[in-house]
Amino acid sequence: MVLWSPLPLIEGLAGLLPLLLALLSAFVCLDCASRITTHRWPYSLAWAIGAALAFSTVSLSLHVLWVDAIGTSFAVGYHPVLLITPWILGVMLSLPAWWLMFGTRATWQHQIAGGLLLGSTLLVTQSVALLAPGFLPGLQWNGGAMLTGTTVMMLAALLAGKLFQAQTALLSSRPVRLLASTTLMGLALWWASFHLTHQSNWPQQSGTAYAGMISLGALTLLASLGTLVLLLMTLLISLMEARMQSSLQLVQGTLEKQYLTDPLTQLPNRAYLEKALPEIARQTDEARRTQSVLFLDIDGFKPINESFGHRFGDLLLQAVAQRLVTQAGDGAQVIRWAADEFVVIGQPGDGRVEVAATARMLLDTLKQPLSIEGRDVPVAASIGIAIYPQDGAHSMLITHADAAARAAKSSGGDTYCFFEPHMLQDIREQMDLLRDLKVALDQYQLELYFQPKVHAPSGQITGAEALLRWNHPTRGLISPTVFIPIAERFGLIGDIGNWVIQEACRQIREWRDGGLRMRVAINLSVHQMRQPDLAERIASTLAVHDINPRLLTCEITESVAMEDTESTKQLFARLAAVGVHLSIDDFGTGYSSLSYLRQLPAEELKIDRSFVVDVEHSEDARAVVDAVIKLGIALDLKVVAEGVETDGQYQVLRRLGCDELQGFLFARPMTAKMLFLWATVDRQATHQEFRPSLFADTQMQPLDDTASGEEPDLQRLNKA
Repeated sequence: MVLWSPLPLIEGLAGLLPLLLALLSAFVCLDCASRITTHRWPYSLAWAIGAALAFSTVSLSLHVLWVDAIGTSFAVGYHPVLLITPWILGVMLSLPAWWLMFGTRATWQHQIAGGLLLGSTLLVTQSVALLAPGFLPGLQWNGGAMLTGTTVMMLAALLAGKLFQAQTALLSSRPVRLLASTTLMGLALWWASFHLTHQSNWPQQSGTAYAGMISLGALTLLASLGTLVLLLMTLLISLMEARMQSSLQLVQGTLEKQYLTDPLTQLPNRAYLEKALPEIARQTDEARRTQSVLFLDIDGFKPINESFGHRFGDLLLQAVAQRLVTQAGDGAQVIRWAADEFVVIGQPGDGRVEVAATARMLLDTLKQPLSIEGRDVPVAASIGIAIYPQDGAHSMLITHADAAARAAKSSGGDTYCFFEPHMLQDIREQMDLLRDLKVALDQYQLELYFQPKVHAPSGQITGAEALLRWNHPTRGLISPTVFIPIAERFGLIGDIGNWVIQEACRQIREWRDGGLRMRVAINLSVHQMRQPDLAERIASTLAVHDINPRLLTCEITESVAMEDTESTKQLFARLAAVGVHLSIDDFGTGYSSLSYLRQLPAEELKIDRSFVVDVEHSEDARAVVDAVIKLGIALDLKVVAEGVETDGQYQVLRRLGCDELQGFLFARPMTAKMLFLWATVDRQATHQEFRPSLFADTQMQPLDDTASGEEPDLQRLNKA
């Protein structure tokens, strides 16, 4: 006697299989279709095809499972071709349905059409599948039942699609929307497929019109296991793709954050501000209020950077950024715009009085010394203020604030200025000069002028310094103090520096061929000093013009020369190896280390003109000059003073023992032709103001101190 049989349980579980497949297929179809809008072509098409394959396969499988559940008194088989036909038709009909319902441009008309197509897909799949057994006599079709099943499927698909795409408080998360729409669509698919399969009266006994049939048992096994495997594989692919997309989004988010963040200060950067400004302007317009932008430019940052090194400058910028963030307030935002420039987006709605108070507070805060590597560094800044929308569209707001900051800097710095339209004229002027400067390089409008250097004890000319001038076709002669800052700001200084090297060497050769053996000094900018191939280019230029390297002096400012970095030392060593004469310019204005100075292969110190101007009347200036000259004697360095304009200055410098002098007292800068004519006429007049050695034999021969204009017997006269 059998007390309990597992057959009822197995039959019950078998009855649940169509419901489980319907729910699983609804989940897979909606999950695949929802990815249509998140992917670009052709990946969006691939996900639409995946949803269509899952829906058509399950529609056909549910039919087979329901036929098997009905049970018949005779064996049922299916014709292979007629069985595959509804599956193909189902894929073709449901593919556009999913695209219409979940496409990027889906409207309510599209969604209704998509729901209608899904209902039609189920109808076609079930109806054509009923023809595959080839019943004799045939089935009696029930039109009302077919319409009911189709309508239920269409409405359920439409509602499930709308439910999944709804963005309400109750359905705010994607998993909740997916679960709700899956339940609705799965139940509808389960009921409608059952209803359509049973929409006609099945014969109690029948023959078949076809041969070579596939048995219902084999199809049931395939529909159960095969469909389940297909759905699970599709779901697995979807999960893997979702995880990959999540990882990719995480990487993209990290990269975007890095792109929008300044690596030094960790503040938002220029790219962030340019991206955020339109949204800030939109919010300002909607609220009908004002928005201030403060453009902050640190005063004197370049000398600090050049004197203490770039690492010190970076630490200073980090400290400034931190102080600005602390003091700007919760409603404000601080952005690093460029090297030493910051932008502060002020409190929304602040008027001119409040913005001015903020600017003054920021200036006062920065003046409190910052402690950088044991040094207390006070910082001054110039702030330009522009207010939206009074001062123009958001696209011009930073430009206008920058113009106001330049006006503040021009007035002495450590102050703020509100934008005024006339300030743009200065920027336009710079842009015009920049455009013309690019043309000047190509059309040979740049020219070197030469100011002679005089041997202090004898008064004889020993060499000249090359000074750059710009012969503008309409503006006339333009000083380098006007166009060099523009060239540095917009990246032309490298090309100009290369031109100066080439032109100086060419002129040295031309003079040498004419009988004048003049040493020429050129200034190397900080930008050129950072070029790794500078020494090689100078050596190549000297070789091209076939001139002795000792005829070229390279003047390097003290602040640059005293950067105690490995690259600076290597550059000095390479320049010394080339054989050029090295001079440290503007000496006395920086912070020289005597131990480091001893290591440099320099041969000359050039006293800054600020000390020369006051040497006649200021004890302090005279003490500095005297100290530099004594330092030069101790280190065996020649000392040159520039900016000598009065006889009193000349007498003091000569008495202190300065080697060479340069300034308007002796000669103003002149063209190469004028200098050559002066030297030639002077020789013919037998008035020996030019050193005799400057006219020595110019054939190929080693250049010693005498030939270069440095007669040893005169170098240390009057240095008691």
